[in-house]
Amino acid sequence: MSVFRGLRSLSVRPIAAVVAERVDGFRDWRGIRRAPAVFARDPATTPEPVIQVYSARCIGWRGYFGVHTWIAVKPARAKAYTIYEVTYWHLRRRGSTVAMRKRAPDQRWFGNAVKLLAERRGDDVGLLIDRIEKTVREYPYCGKYVAWPGPNSNTFVAHILRTLPELDLDLPPTAIGKDYIGRNWLSTAPSGTGFQFSLFGLFGVLVSRVEGFEINVLGLTFGFDPFTLALKVPVIGRLGILRPIVPRVKVADPVADAPIDGEVTRS
Repeated sequence: MSVFRGLRSLSVRPIAAVVAERVDGFRDWRGIRRAPAVFARDPATTPEPVIQVYSARCIGWRGYFGVHTWIAVKPARAKAYTIYEVTYWHLRRRGSTVAMRKRAPDQRWFGNAVKLLAERRGDDVGLLIDRIEKTVREYPYCGKYVAWPGPNSNTFVAHILRTLPELDLDLPPTAIGKDYIGRNWLSTAPSGTGFQFSLFGLFGVLVSRVEGFEINVLGLTFGFDPFTLALKVPVIGRLGILRPIVPRVKVADPVADAPIDGEVTRS
C-alpha cells in the first residue's frame, strides 16, 4: 500500500505539469474558436428528453495524451441543455470541482473539436436524467482534483456512467482517470457492466461486455474489444471499428414493437 502511495505522490504533480498549469492559467482564451458542432439537437424542436456524452482533447500538452469528457442533459420540454463536468478551475473558484452550466453541449473545448460518444433520447430518458442528477449530487471527489491518475473530469463521467448501463458507453482509452475508483479496489466497469480491479487508477484490469478487456498501466489503457475487433492503445485511442450510437431508448409499444430509431456512427 505504501509503495503505491509513494509512487502516486511522486508522480501526480511533476514539475512540467505545474508549469503547464501556470501557463494555461494566464493564457488569453478569448480568441479561441468555441463554435458548436452539429451534434446537439435544437431544444426548440426537440421536446423529448435527451442525454449526450462528449469528449475533446485536453488543453495544451495534456491533449497529446488524454481527453476531457462531459455529460449534457435536456429534460422534456426544457429550453436549454445542462452540462455537467469537472474542472480544476471550478475547484479553485467555487470550492467544488463539479460545474453545472447552461450552454451548447457540442461547443468546442478551448478550440479543440468535440466528439459525440453517446446519445439517448425518448420518453424513458427522463428517468435516466433523474438518476444522473442524483449521482452528480453524490459525487465523492467534489473537493479534489488530480490530473493524473485521478480523480479528474473522466473520473466524474465514469462515476456517473456506472449508474447508466443503458447507455452501453465505452469511454475512450484516452480518458485518463476513468479507472480511478479511490480506495475501492473492485467496482463495475465505467460502462456499468462487468467488473474492474484498480489500484488508485495506476494499475488494474477490466472485463466487460461493453469495453471488452482492458489493462491499466500507470493510468494508460491497453485493451482489446472482441465485439468489434478493435485495439485500444494510449495516446492514439481506439484502432478498429467504431461502435454505433443508437440515439433512441426503446419504449414498449402496446400496438407494435417498433424497431429502434436510426443509428448514427461516431465521427
